[in-house]
This record gives sequence, C-alpha cells and structure tokens, in this order.
Amino acid sequence: MHSKLEKKIESTGTRATVIEHRKVFTAYDAAQTMRRKLEEIVKTLLVQGGEQFYLVHVPANKNIDLKKLAKVIGVNKVTIPKEKALLKQLKIKPGKMAAFGFVYKLPDVVDKNLRKAKKVIFASGELTASLEMSVSDFLKLTDQYIEGVFTVAKKLPKPASRQKSKPKTKSKKKTATKKVVKKKSSKIIKRRRQ
Repeated sequence: MHSKLEKKIESTGTRATVIEHRKVFTAYDAAQTMRRKLEEIVKTLLVQGGEQFYLVHVPANKNIDLKKLAKVIGVNKVTIPKEKALLKQLKIKPGKMAAFGFVYKLPDVVDKNLRKAKKVIFASGELTASLEMSVSDFLKLTDQYIEGVFTVAKKLPKPASRQKSKPKTKSKKKTATKKVVKKKSSKIIKRRRQ
C-alpha cells in the first residue's frame, strides 16, 4: 500500500480493511478472486478533461459514459489517455494505481451508483492487496471530489441459446438429394482439376 495512503487512513481514523489476494490486474479478476459481486468492486480510471487529469471511480459492473462524465466535470470533452500517461503523469506502472486521488494530487470523480453497496473494494496500489471500506469513508479520505451519475449498464454478451434439435426422421428423398449433390460437387471438382 502507498505510504501516503497508510498515513492518511491512520490520521483520519478511517475504517478500512486490507484484503490480501493473489495477483490481479482487472476489476473482474478481483471480483472472481475475492468471490464478490462486480458492483462491490470499484474500477478506477485515469481520464483527462481539458488539461486536467482526474481519477474516476465507478462500480465494476458499469461503463463510463464519457459525454455524461464531461457534463459532471464541467468540460467539453473527456478522454481516456493511453498507458504512457500513467507513467508520465502518475509515475507508476499500469495496474499499480491506488484509487485515491490525493496520492497523485488529482481530484476524484465518484459515480453515485457506488453508494448502493454498503462496502466496496478499492485498489490499494498493489496487485496483491485491496482496501474494503464504505464510500462515505472513502470520501473522507479524498481532498477534493466531484460526485454525479455518469455510468451506463455494462453490455454483457448473452450466452448462445441452444436451439432444440428436432428429431431426425429418415426420409428417402432427403437422403437421395444429399447423395446427388455430393455426386454433382465431386464432378465439378474433377472438372476444375483438369
């Protein structure tokens, strides 16, 4: 865990539980590893609005609507910078970002949908540990934050539905037709070879 984060948790008396786990790189991996629902995992992204960078926090079962986010922040356009920006702006490697803007002197932008869960799990800045706390405790730790609704439901692919196979009935006509088609196609192949 980042040293600034540890100090702030201790100085504010915030209740936070450190959860150690195997190495995870995504919010989905974290949910699977800790056997939690996706809406209990906070997905944190670095975004850029104008010249300013922000840390955006959303439930892992939601996607960010960049147009809504731009309105919440009060800018014309919001973009998600490439990984090089993490190295340049935050001086960290991808996957090592703590979910706390004060660590990087950035404002936090929090989606109100996070408040639906009693406790949520935030990235601690380590791939093998996360922090569980309430959203209100998280907001106590932040120096500056913006709160609004800027997410949409994640579109998950539907599982392929199995079509009920009809019982096969043997029909002499269908079988004969198949044989004729095979014979014709083999003659065509032979002609092409010649």
